[in-house]
Amino acid sequence: MTLAQERQTARPKKESVIFPSDNLYSDEPPLETELHLRQIILLLKCLEWLWRERNDVYISGKLTIYYSRNKRKDKDFRGPDFFVVLGTERKTRKSWTVWEEEGKYPNFILEILSESTAKIDRSLKKELYQDTFRTPDYFWFDPDTLEFAGFHLVDGTYKPLEANEEGQLWSQQLGFYLGIKGDLLRFFTEEGELVPTPEEDAEFEREQKQIAQQKAERLAAKLRELNIDPDSI
Repeated sequence: MTLAQERQTARPKKESVIFPSDNLYSDEPPLETELHLRQIILLLKCLEWLWRERNDVYISGKLTIYYSRNKRKDKDFRGPDFFVVLGTERKTRKSWTVWEEEGKYPNFILEILSESTAKIDRSLKKELYQDTFRTPDYFWFDPDTLEFAGFHLVDGTYKPLEANEEGQLWSQQLGFYLGIKGDLLRFFTEEGELVPTPEEDAEFEREQKQIAQQKAERLAAKLRELNIDPDSI
């Protein structure tokens, strides 16, 4: 027997890899377009920044949710474009495995529509989130056509949400409105205020400081006109 034959004989047979139940990796396809990616990142940034002090919420996107140990695509796991789970530990995960998460499913799901997924998002996924996940709030949004819809689970069935005067839809689970601003979907408070990104929040703080400084400078100038020392006040 040659050395090459000995090595071939000694080499162990390749076995299929089976992940343990608590070590399942996400198995989601890439996003359709850059616009889809930017939309998901925008929503993630807004909620993570707003809820930065909370440790009882999990926010993610394009992450597989495993809800059956069989792990058959389309029948035992799905990957929403954006979802939120309340009342859970805030930590990094490789996937969302229901049986490792005390049986919890998302409280809120948003799908970003595209030509290849819109039909499934409006039918198969809607049925799955309604009947299996029992997710209270389900929304979808098309960044190309601006199609926007939302549903709330009532007596086991999704009922369409009615928009307010600004065309926004209320999420009972998140406690925010969702509405379109600048062709992108954004969160709004009950009072109608935009939920900012960290960058927008920092810019607002900078503008407020600049306004306060300008007011102080105008007041100081007025006092000097009256021969009053601003430092004496």
